[in-house]
Amino acid sequence: MTALTVTEEEIDGVVVMAPVGRVDSANAKAFETEVLQKIQDGMSRIVLDFDQLEYISSAGLRVVLIAGKKVKATGGVLALCKLGPTIHDVFEISGFISLFPVHDSREDAIAAARG
Repeated sequence: MTALTVTEEEIDGVVVMAPVGRVDSANAKAFETEVLQKIQDGMSRIVLDFDQLEYISSAGLRVVLIAGKKVKATGGVLALCKLGPTIHDVFEISGFISLFPVHDSREDAIAAARG
């Protein structure tokens, strides 16, 4: 199983979740559970910080899509930040880049998520 850790912090009512390592078919379900739990707990403003993400598979993209739909249904915002070149390419090729606000800095993403 591929190791994945997710660091979390809450800043001004926004949950910042930062996966470290890889999100792939081996661990996407665990990542999904973690993100969806936050939404179930009432957090509707979420930033996914991909600064330390090395790889994301289609299973990982699916998690981002599901989380985005659930957050949107609650009237919240899911913002992405710090997509490295490889991760950015995956989002670009998949068309996901146009589905979510993407920011260069964590601060900009938090500001966007706060509305």
